[in-house]
Amino acid sequence: MQELPKLTATSYIVLGLVELAGEATPYEMKQAAAASLGNFWTLQHAQFYTEPQRLAAAELLEEEREQGGRRRRRYRLTAAGRSALEEWRGEPTDDLGELREPALLKLFFGAPPAPLAAAQLRVHRAKLAAYELRREQLADTGGPAGPRATLEAGVAHEHEWVRFWSERA
Repeated sequence: MQELPKLTATSYIVLGLVELAGEATPYEMKQAAAASLGNFWTLQHAQFYTEPQRLAAAELLEEEREQGGRRRRRYRLTAAGRSALEEWRGEPTDDLGELREPALLKLFFGAPPAPLAAAQLRVHRAKLAAYELRREQLADTGGPAGPRATLEAGVAHEHEWVRFWSERA
């Protein structure tokens, strides 16, 4: 096997989504990300097409191309891909994410808090309700522990935003 390219967060997202699905097209990966990790990590649409190809060239994914029709590419993890994903998961991180909140930026530069708070409370309460509904659904069906744990982080995050903006309303 050739030397591995530098793997990025996008690389591990693609490997992880393929692992969760068993196999996936770039479009299926994009849809899965939007419905799950898209709540806390964004990717450009094109990355779901370029990154799997790069990982296939590095033999971390196996690519199968449809012979007819749209000639979609389906990807599966290779043993090397599974190993790279396992190694990455096993490495603790002390990196902090960047908080990019447009309302906080406006607040920082002197926007009146009450109108911002009213708008932010609407969206954060709606997101909290969506997360809580998803939590109820998962309580019935189970699902992998990782997505359930990140959902709990999302619920806590939205509770905190509701508290923060309520104080400014």
